[in-house]
Amino acid sequence: MGGLTAMYSHLRYIYGPAYYYNIGVTGTDEATYAQSADNNFKDVDLSGAGSLTPSSSRSDALWGQAFPNINTASGIIENAEVVGTISDALIAEARFFRAFDYFLLVQTFGGVPLDLGAGELKFNTSTSRTSVRNTVPEVYTKAIFPDLLKAINDLPEVGRLTGTVTKTVARLYLAKAYLTYAWWLENPNNIPTYPACDRTDPNGKNAAWYFQQAYDVSTTAIENPASFALQATYYDVNLGQNDRNKEILLYADHTEKSEKYNASSLTYGSGSAPDNFAGWMMTWNYTNIRSSGVSSVQREAEQHLGRPWTRMCPTIGVIKNTFADKTNDSRYDGTFVSVYRGNWDKAGNKSATLINANGMPVAPGGAILTFLNEDDASIVYANSTANIGAGVLPGRADFVIGPSGISRIVYPGLWKLGTYRTDNAGGLGQPNAASTRPFNIAKFSELYFVAAEAAVKGATVKSGKSARELINVIRARAGKWRWDNNGNVAKVVDNSAAMIAATPETIDINYILAESSREYYGEGNRWFDLVRTQKWNELASTYQICGSSYGQHTPATITRTIEKYHYLRPIPSSQIDGMEMTTEEKAAYQNPGY
Repeated sequence: MGGLTAMYSHLRYIYGPAYYYNIGVTGTDEATYAQSADNNFKDVDLSGAGSLTPSSSRSDALWGQAFPNINTASGIIENAEVVGTISDALIAEARFFRAFDYFLLVQTFGGVPLDLGAGELKFNTSTSRTSVRNTVPEVYTKAIFPDLLKAINDLPEVGRLTGTVTKTVARLYLAKAYLTYAWWLENPNNIPTYPACDRTDPNGKNAAWYFQQAYDVSTTAIENPASFALQATYYDVNLGQNDRNKEILLYADHTEKSEKYNASSLTYGSGSAPDNFAGWMMTWNYTNIRSSGVSSVQREAEQHLGRPWTRMCPTIGVIKNTFADKTNDSRYDGTFVSVYRGNWDKAGNKSATLINANGMPVAPGGAILTFLNEDDASIVYANSTANIGAGVLPGRADFVIGPSGISRIVYPGLWKLGTYRTDNAGGLGQPNAASTRPFNIAKFSELYFVAAEAAVKGATVKSGKSARELINVIRARAGKWRWDNNGNVAKVVDNSAAMIAATPETIDINYILAESSREYYGEGNRWFDLVRTQKWNELASTYQICGSSYGQHTPATITRTIEKYHYLRPIPSSQIDGMEMTTEEKAAYQNPGY
């Protein structure tokens, strides 16, 4: 059981730490580096501010965690079979995690080694300083597919404990693996693979067959949800009070009840694994806002606020285009912090009001700064406004910034990953601690996207489950409101009919990708989506953002240089340097271009 527990624990070293999170978001059409970013973020943006190399790419956070866990999984599988009294269901958890890690690795690096020193998929107990990479088809057909098929057969429908893996999550990952491998076989834009090999399946199947399998497995999971289901509203999916809800299939868990079991300080986060501090990255320094010369928005352990690091920011295109509909669609409101409210009273300042925009008073809980849904030519910006170069509009007590005015230093924060604590006791709580929330890894809703994408790629569909019908399940839910998150007021409105009506009659891959970004913005998986569909260059080669200083509200268009070799991350230099192989062998081990 210790080995299985370690497998769940290893998730905390991948999901929640900010540097691996960063490489799945920064450099895509979702985000760029922010004002306080270092080269961990600038390098991956590919916009000339840094350079992505084997020593700077933070894909080492995956490589260094996945292989020890894979070896542990192999040890559990082998030894359990020898003992003979360990249940197939427990062994299946190890099989799931071995496939899970290999799936992450093959998407990130291309082919990776199946032999860790004792033979392919064998438990290794000896020091091995050499390594041979398998090809992409070998990793899928020898490791990922067989392990997940066995896991689906042997795992229970309901987890043995809260948060343990089930048939449903195994089906999701098998469907995602089939989908990704089908795209790899098809290779529409001639992206190179490594190690070099023919894009043929060892089992003689073609891309169409795998797209069909992805559709069939995902729809089977939708039809057999066991204890899982979609939440009634999008707001409820990511609400801190609703963590570990029935839509979440897998998460890296944390707790505020115990530092031991949280594996992180409950008062001050270190900014390193296994801390869950990804949410800090897209949190700008809102504490610099001034009203009556006072910091009117204090650092607080609350989902809209938390610890500001200003390392990543959304692009203007995200706010204006991805989330163009902010009226019918609840997902902008359920993703971002667009209103920052006064909380100076929780810091001991007993002032009943502070003077804010236009010399008007604001009470605690009132709006201090609002990011508007639409641009307004009447906004008057000044460098000194609110101490952050904000704008004002006549008759409004809140400072304002329009969508075209967001910058690398002031921008809507990422609410969905925000901190949540129950021990604030009416004060500011522990905002410097890492988040004690679970980091969500897989959601039931993803099954609808996998099936829809496979359908667009030609899979034969079931009645009622065309690509448009599947996506409309998600869009209909997005149209249902029960709470105006940034308005801080109840809002019971059903815009599902309008959302469905706005869906194109024929949807394509770009539409699915746009819908996926609305649903999963900032959750860490965007790079995988763009690489899988080979749309990274098309959708993310340029972006707009304003500058890195307060008061800069003129958008600049930035160009990224995304080469075909970037579709694979470099093998970390720590791996190359640690191998006892010739210079030529080490060079051949590295992905081309790095």
